[in-house]
Amino acid sequence: MTPAKIILGTRGSELALTQTTMVTAELKAAHPQLSVERQIIQTSGDKRQDLRFSEFSDVAQVDKGIFIKELEIALADSQIDAAVHSLKDVPSDLAAGFTIAAVLPRAAIEDVLVSAHPYTLETLPQGARVGTSSVRRAAQLKFLRPDVQIIEIRGNVPTRVKKVIGENALDAVLLAAAGLQRLGLMKDEQIQIEGIHLCALTLDPVTFLPAAGQGAIAIECRSGDEATIQAIRALNDADTEYRITAEREFLKILGAGCQTPVGAHTWIKDGQLHMAVRVFNEANLTLPPVERKAQRPVNEAAQLAADLAGML
Repeated sequence: MTPAKIILGTRGSELALTQTTMVTAELKAAHPQLSVERQIIQTSGDKRQDLRFSEFSDVAQVDKGIFIKELEIALADSQIDAAVHSLKDVPSDLAAGFTIAAVLPRAAIEDVLVSAHPYTLETLPQGARVGTSSVRRAAQLKFLRPDVQIIEIRGNVPTRVKKVIGENALDAVLLAAAGLQRLGLMKDEQIQIEGIHLCALTLDPVTFLPAAGQGAIAIECRSGDEATIQAIRALNDADTEYRITAEREFLKILGAGCQTPVGAHTWIKDGQLHMAVRVFNEANLTLPPVERKAQRPVNEAAQLAADLAGML
């Protein structure tokens, strides 16, 4: 039986609120009589915007979900019925008592190079300063352009976009296409923010592999709350679920987390789930990455991940 009301928990960033609005609309379309409420919860990752990821007292904590921990506490205490996440922020090994009830149809998976000039990865100036908060993006960029300087940046999407303008501007920043598109910032390979036009180059996921789960919105519930799970399950996109299952299972087998330098690219063709991975040596990022590809029927996503992990 569908519950009368569902309370969705979310972070308070503009992107998180936009994604929760999307989930709310989908829920109301699937269940017209359902009342949907929103509760904003500040996570530890939001509270310490002054810290870079590398400066957290326990670096492993980053991989354990600094952007979802407080939401899971609220779930466990029944303050909320479900939590809306950017899936790439969710650890591949969920804590006991929680489950991903559904994933929405996946948005763009690519990364985007944002700059004030029409640069490509090849034409970035020698020694260019490029901002990112992702070790995966940093490792791939250094692999392709060893001369580039990586500058770790924090903040919401508009804040990071604006790092390429003003005083001490960076040459470029790397961001996810999905976030830029959901916020309405990017259109036709251009970004407009505060009246300023910036260049936005979408990177080919074949050569610049995305993060596992990138572009997907996930809805997390208490694993025993069958009524809420079933109501939210109506939103699930099967193709997205196949793909993210393979990607997240691969990370899980490797013991890798959200901030581990691993790229994963999946696509479905003729009933086959294809997956390419690029894995960097965490202890020595100067070493060339290991790259592998494999495929299986779409309903064998977990086995596909195991195949690829075995190849390493």
